[in-house]
Amino acid sequence: MVDYTRPSSPPPSGGGVSMSKVTLTKSAPSVSLTKGRGAGGQMRVNLNWESGRRGLFSKGSAVDLDLGCLWETADGSKGVVQALGNAFGALDRPPYVLLDGDDRSGAKSGGENLLVNLDHLDRIRRVLVFAYIYEGAPNWAAANGVVTLYPQGAAPIEVRLDEHAQGARSCAIALLTNSGGSLTVQREIRYLPGVQRDLDGAYGWGLNWTSGRK
Repeated sequence: MVDYTRPSSPPPSGGGVSMSKVTLTKSAPSVSLTKGRGAGGQMRVNLNWESGRRGLFSKGSAVDLDLGCLWETADGSKGVVQALGNAFGALDRPPYVLLDGDDRSGAKSGGENLLVNLDHLDRIRRVLVFAYIYEGAPNWAAANGVVTLYPQGAAPIEVRLDEHAQGARSCAIALLTNSGGSLTVQREIRYLPGVQRDLDGAYGWGLNWTSGRK
C-alpha cells in the first residue's frame, strides 16, 4: 500500500506536502485516503484513452470506451452508474456518484468523468470503477486507457489499463472501499468477457440485469 503520510518526492522549498502523482501497480496496488487528506469533498475519476484522437483506429472502427461504476451504500442499497440506460447517478443523494457525460469517440480532451461525493463517505460502502467497450473491436492495447483519480488535498492516483485480454469487453479498474472512515483505493485491472453481469458476478454485487441501450 502506498503511504500518503510520506511524500513520493521532496516537498517544494516553500513547505507543504508534495502533490506528485501516485501510480498504482502490481507491486504497490493500493492507497488509503483519510479525513483531511483526500477522503472528503468531490473526487473526480477520469477515464482517458487515445482512440479517435491519434489515428489508432481507422474511420468507422473507433472504439466507444465508457466509464461506469457499481456502487453499494452503507444501508445495503446497490446499483450502477453508467451511460447505458441513462443511469447517470446523483451527488446529493444515493449513490453519491455522478457520471458527467458520455464521450462516444474518445475525442474529448477531458475524457469521461465520475464525481464521487466523499462528504458522504459514511454512507458509502464500496464503489467499483470499471470501463467497457460499448461499440467497436475489443482492442484495449490500442486504446491505451488510463484512469486518474483526483482526491481533494492529496496527490492524483493513476491506474493504467496496461494489461490486456484479447476479446474482453470490460475491465474492473479500481475498487473504492470505506475502511472505518478512510477510503481505500485498490487497483484491480481485471478483464472480463462480458460487461455488467460479468462484473457483478466477479465481485458479488447481486443485481438483476436487463438489456438496455444508450
